[in-house]
Amino acid sequence: MYKPRFHSLILTAMACALFALPAAAESQVRIVRLSDVQGGVQIDKNTGLGFENAFLNLPITQGTQLRTRDNGRAEIEFEDGSTLRLTPQTTVEFGTLGATDGGKRISAVNLVEGRAYVNWLGKSGDEFTLDFSREKVTVTQPAHFRVAASSKQAEIASFKNELEVVAPSGTVKVDKKKMLAFDADDNSQSTIAKSLKEDQYDDWDKQSVDYHDQYAKNNSTPYGYGYSDLNYYGAYTNFPGYGMLWQPYFTGVGWNPYMDGAWSWYPGMGYMWASAYPWGWMPYRYGNWVYAPGMGWGWQPGGFSTWHGGLNYVGATGFRAPVAPQGTVSAVVVGKGGTASTSSLRTNLIVSRGSAGLEIPRGSVSNLHQLNSQVAKTGWAQLQAGAQFSSLGRSGGSDFSGVNATGPAGAGHAGGAGSGHGSGQAAAGHK
Repeated sequence: MYKPRFHSLILTAMACALFALPAAAESQVRIVRLSDVQGGVQIDKNTGLGFENAFLNLPITQGTQLRTRDNGRAEIEFEDGSTLRLTPQTTVEFGTLGATDGGKRISAVNLVEGRAYVNWLGKSGDEFTLDFSREKVTVTQPAHFRVAASSKQAEIASFKNELEVVAPSGTVKVDKKKMLAFDADDNSQSTIAKSLKEDQYDDWDKQSVDYHDQYAKNNSTPYGYGYSDLNYYGAYTNFPGYGMLWQPYFTGVGWNPYMDGAWSWYPGMGYMWASAYPWGWMPYRYGNWVYAPGMGWGWQPGGFSTWHGGLNYVGATGFRAPVAPQGTVSAVVVGKGGTASTSSLRTNLIVSRGSAGLEIPRGSVSNLHQLNSQVAKTGWAQLQAGAQFSSLGRSGGSDFSGVNATGPAGAGHAGGAGSGHGSGQAAAGHK
């Protein structure tokens, strides 16, 4: 069997030091993922620049602050696929992202203000602590809860399993489907609500949880962050001579995995690559991108003991990926940059060969593989969001569940993780 010769990427000395991340390995500092960005979201990475505009797939490191503006929402994904979601006007600080000598991950987040959702999977006994106002909750087992903090009051609502909250007045329990409020003016005395009061962002949280649950199935890798996006936005294909490689939908001749993204600088680590593609996390952190003549680019899983800063590919003779900049700490955009948001589908979105899923909201089309076949045959397809889809958005964002993708190649029906009630259509043709 013919095996094309591998050509390894030669990085600069600066990039080599960065991507090996020896300091991070020795101190067992961890890096997690900014996995969804909607509307105005800002990040402070301790670069001296203060808060900057945040974008999809930015690494989140210890000491980072993240805040959402009036119309902003964000999701942070941890290694095992656990998630933290922020509603508008919310600020959090990542005080600890570390690990013990035994490999147990320790995460401590401070909810400075606002409202957040935590879906902690508890797969390996990792510990997650959330401080909010004067209270604190620590979980090591599966838990799903909502928490809010302001100068006057704090509250926590449990969707799954029992929680223990440590407050100045003592430790109190929150049962499943119960809600607890704390009065800051009364020594944080707690009051148990008769029932769990619904919040306007509960639907958004549930849809996000459903999306991850549906598309993270059959994960054979040791990590969960980014895996649901791999299943939604692409599929494995047999590359002769290389085996089964993952390939994003809507690629085609001329596409390469470094066309769109941004370099983002971190203290002590230098520049790291943030892909603009909604699936663009795991393939840039582990394994290799492989180029095979006649097949294009595919991701080869593996190397899960080594975390990459972004550039790692083989087999592409003469190909040159973008080089990390020097002499600045400002983000540097490549192609369409890192500003693409997966928050909502525009009224008319052209999906074409080479787009690789860019700007398609996650979960918005239930059978993206069929749309991919349509685009491969016709060159492009137009997605149109129906009125019901548009009306689902709240506070500047849109939900994912109301998009249709139908066309001459049978591209499908209303999408979303388990939802199908939108109106819209896709038309196909040649550009």
